[in-house]
Amino acid sequence: MKIILGSKSPRRQELLKQIGVSFECVVSEKEEIITDTNPETVVRDLSAGKAADVCARIREQYSGEEVLIIGADTIVAYNNRILGKPADKAEAFETLKMLQGNKHQVYTGVTIFYLSGSGDAGTACCFTECTDVYMKAMTDQAIRAYIDTGEPMDKAGAYAIQGLFAVNIEKISGDYNNVVGLPVARIYSEVRERLGIDIVTRKHRMKACIFDLDGTILDTL
Repeated sequence: MKIILGSKSPRRQELLKQIGVSFECVVSEKEEIITDTNPETVVRDLSAGKAADVCARIREQYSGEEVLIIGADTIVAYNNRILGKPADKAEAFETLKMLQGNKHQVYTGVTIFYLSGSGDAGTACCFTECTDVYMKAMTDQAIRAYIDTGEPMDKAGAYAIQGLFAVNIEKISGDYNNVVGLPVARIYSEVRERLGIDIVTRKHRMKACIFDLDGTILDTL
């Protein structure tokens, strides 16, 4: 079975490698168009678009093979206002000035497509993970010094929790890896439960079903 990550993000690639997943990267060419203001809806829709785009592009190439496609998108939001990557230093300062001393959210939407060896395709799962991030108070001087490092300029929310900005994070509530860009524990669990596949070993597990007296499946083990 092949696993394809529909992202060029080095951070997402590192997280999958960290848990022992072997994968290929096929970068989605889907244009990111935001048509909603709700952060959860936005990341879910963007991840679905990426996964669908990659699926359409590789389906013929991997005909007859079992393939799992992972599409993901991450955004930062404060008071439900979506914060993108800063266009310049002034915007980076404005963003960090707003976030410092406050709590904000990081949302990652994940969509997983599954191609069976027989050619059938479908969405195995689509979910959103949210982590609350609490920033320490920062002086204007500290904010400008961080911006001068160049680190925030290609980051949503104008910071990288896994980088130099780590010293300014008071605490988080939720999955740290989600803030970095990919909630790998949730992905592992979702694929295992929904498809019976261990993405690390790539092995299928047998499911035991609990039936009601009328034959309805009550649960799977």
